Amino acid sequence: MAAHSFDPRQFRNALGRFASGVTVITTRYEDRPHGMTANAFVSVSLDPPLVLVSVDNRATLHRILPITGRYGVSVLAENQEKLSNHFAGRTIEGLKIRFTERLDIPVLEGAVAYFVVSVIDAHPAGDHTLFIGQVEHFEAVDDRPLLFYAGKYQQIRAEKAKPTPWPQDEFSLFSIGSFDPPIT
Repeated sequence: MAAHSFDPRQFRNALGRFASGVTVITTRYEDRPHGMTANAFVSVSLDPPLVLVSVDNRATLHRILPITGRYGVSVLAENQEKLSNHFAGRTIEGLKIRFTERLDIPVLEGAVAYFVVSVIDAHPAGDHTLFIGQVEHFEAVDDRPLLFYAGKYQQIRAEKAKPTPWPQDEFSLFSIGSFDPPIT
């Protein structure tokens, strides 16, 4: 196979083909809330309950999280695109940001899910750091999340989701076991 140059823009575009939710990661530092938009948020373990967020090493939150040791995750609702933009550094004048608190951690009002997390480990990974945290608290409502795909905000279509034929796998279909089909 011939070697070819690695194009960072093409790499980013390819990564954008993975649809994700949009979160705002928040913490309290020097008695005020700080936050950033992140779509690199994943579950790591159910027992114990662990999640991971990837934070750019240049972000203010990268400096603050090791000090505070705790963070909140607000999974944004489909009508919270402006909040996503604001916390991604595209400040919107006059935007009313309504925080609420869960276990003394600020989270955004109106999100479809909240998690309060204690940092238990951090792993440098290139130009980001992976902060692994144990979930102290969570809650969710049955509403539609804001999605991000191919560099654009997206929404779930109004049609009813199809249930999985394997009820035991509804939450983590792709992380339970593996199957290697025979090669023919």
